[in-house]
Amino acid sequence: MAHELTPTDRDLLLLATDTDRCASILSNWILGVFDDFYEDFCEIPAKAKLAFETSNFKQSIENSHNRLVLYSKQMYALAGALPEQYPKAVNADGLWDQLELYYRESVSGRYEADLALAFLHSVRRVVFLDEWNPVDYLVNVEVESDHDRDAMLCRTVSTIDGSLIQEILSVADFSIPFRDETGDIDRTQARINQQLLERGILDQVVGVDAIKGGFFRNRGVYIVGRIRLKGQAVLPLILALLNDDAGIYIDAVLSDEREAHNLFSTTRANFIVTNEYYHELARFLHRIMPKRPLGLHYSSVGFNHFGKVAVMEELAQELASGNALLDTAVGFPGTVAIGFQAQGSVYNLKVIRDHPTENYKWGDFEGVPAVLEKYRQVHDINRTGSMLDNVIYYNVTLPKKYFARELLNEMLDAAGEAVSLRDDQVFFHHLIVQRKMIPLPVFLEHASPEDCERAVISLGYCIKNNAAGNIFNRDLDGRNYGVGSHTRVYLFDYDALEAFTEVKIRSNSERDDGEEDIPDWYFEDGVIFLPEEIEWGLRISDPKLRNLFRMKHGDLTRVDYWERIQEELREGMVPQIQVYPDSCRL
Repeated sequence: MAHELTPTDRDLLLLATDTDRCASILSNWILGVFDDFYEDFCEIPAKAKLAFETSNFKQSIENSHNRLVLYSKQMYALAGALPEQYPKAVNADGLWDQLELYYRESVSGRYEADLALAFLHSVRRVVFLDEWNPVDYLVNVEVESDHDRDAMLCRTVSTIDGSLIQEILSVADFSIPFRDETGDIDRTQARINQQLLERGILDQVVGVDAIKGGFFRNRGVYIVGRIRLKGQAVLPLILALLNDDAGIYIDAVLSDEREAHNLFSTTRANFIVTNEYYHELARFLHRIMPKRPLGLHYSSVGFNHFGKVAVMEELAQELASGNALLDTAVGFPGTVAIGFQAQGSVYNLKVIRDHPTENYKWGDFEGVPAVLEKYRQVHDINRTGSMLDNVIYYNVTLPKKYFARELLNEMLDAAGEAVSLRDDQVFFHHLIVQRKMIPLPVFLEHASPEDCERAVISLGYCIKNNAAGNIFNRDLDGRNYGVGSHTRVYLFDYDALEAFTEVKIRSNSERDDGEEDIPDWYFEDGVIFLPEEIEWGLRISDPKLRNLFRMKHGDLTRVDYWERIQEELREGMVPQIQVYPDSCRL
C-alpha cells in the first residue's frame, strides 16, 4: 500500500464529522502499510538462502542491510505522509486512542500482532515528536501461540549418531549438494561425541533439538540446535557451513556457550533466518544463552525493535534497583561524546557534545547530526564482530535523581542540544546506548600479563575485521577500543569513521632518515593513512606487548596488506573475517 491515502479515503476523511470514522480509515491505512512492510520483510530470507547457494556474498551483505533498515524506512515514510494527508492527526490524542482500538482488533489473533502494534506506536511517536510525553517504547501484546513443532526439529535420543546429524542438516533445505556429506557427518559426529566425552557428559544426553531453517549471514550459514541433558541442562549445538565450487561443507562445530555468545554477539550483523516463528526462535536462543536478555535475541534474528525495548527496560530496572547513580564513564573524557554509566550496569550511555573539546584532531567539526549519522550507520552495517552495536533513542526522559550533579551540569553546559531539564526529569533529544566495555588502556594497566597479551592480539583482529567490513577508524588510538567478555577487543567510538575504500594508503618508508622536505602525500585531499605509524597511534606503552602486536599482526604495518583489502572491496568481494576460533573447525 502506498504511503498516501487513496482519493476516496481522503475525501471520506475530509467529510467525516466524528472521530470514530476518521480513526477507522486511518487504522486501515496504517495497517495496510504495515502489511506491505511485513510481506517484503518475510521475502528476504529466501533471497539470503539463494545468495548463499550461489556464493553471491555481495548480495548477502545487501540482504542484511535491506532487512535491517526496512522497518524504519517504511515507518518514517508513513509518519511523514500522515500529517500531510491528514493534518488534524498531529494534535488529536483522542483520535489516536480510538485508532489503536480499531488497529488492535484488526490484528488480533495474528502471529505478528505485537510487531504490527510496535509499528503503530513507532509511527505515533514520530508524528508527535517530543510533544507526546512520555514516549512509550513498550508494546504489551499477549501472544498466545505454540509453534514449537513448526519451528524446530525435536528428537529424543541417548546417542548422537550419523543419522541424527544427517536429519539436522536437512532442516536448512538446501537446493545444492554437499561436497562430501558422508565425510562431514562422520567428522561432525566424532567431534561432538569427543567433546561430550571430555566433559564427562556423554551418558547424560536425552535429546537434541534444531531450529528448522538456516541462520544466514555474510559468507556462511549456521544450523542452530541444542543438546538436552539430564536435569534439564542444555548445550548449544551449532554447525557452521560454508560453500565453494565443490559444494556445501561443514566448517566448524560450536558446542560451548561462550562460542555461541560470540557468534550471536550484537557486535555482529543480524542473522536472516528462514523460519518465520520469531518468538520461538528468540526463546530457543535464550535457552542456550540465558545471560543475554531475551530482547537481544530478537535483535539477533532481525527484530530490532524488540531489542530496543528490552535495552530500555533493562536500563530502567538497573537504575530503579538499589542506589544506582549515573556518573562519568571510566576512562578518558571524549572529545566529541560525553560518556556516562552506572556502577554495576551492563550499559554505557553517550550524548554528543554541541562542539568538540580543544583536543579535537580533525579540523572542522561537521556537527551533531553528522556524528549521530555515523553511529546510526554502524547499527545498519556489517559490524564484523569487532564493533559495538548501539541503540539510538530520541526524545526520552530519565529521572533527574539518577544523575550525579557534576555529570548533569556538564551535559547541560556542553551538550545543550541533546540534554535539557523538564521538572524532575532529564530530557534527551538523543541518547546512545552501548554495552559497557573497559577502555583498552585501562585494561592494559590492571589486567594480568596473559590477559593483556590476549587483548593485544584481539586488537589486531578487530582492526582487520573492520577493514574487511569497509570500516576505517582514522583515530587509531587505543582509547577508542574497549575490552569485553572473554578478553575480546571492540571499537566503540565512531565519530572518526570513514569508508575504508576512500582512504588513501601512503608511506614514508622510502624516505631517507633526516630528509626534511615535505612528502607529496601531505598536499593530497582526503583521509591519508600511513600503516607504519599504526603502533605509535595505538598507544601500547609496554615494549613486550608492542613486540607481540608486531609479531602477530605485522602485516598491519605494510602498505600492501591494506591495498589488497581495498582492492577486494572495490571488486565487490567480501573478505574473510574471523568468526569463530580455529579450534572449532573440523
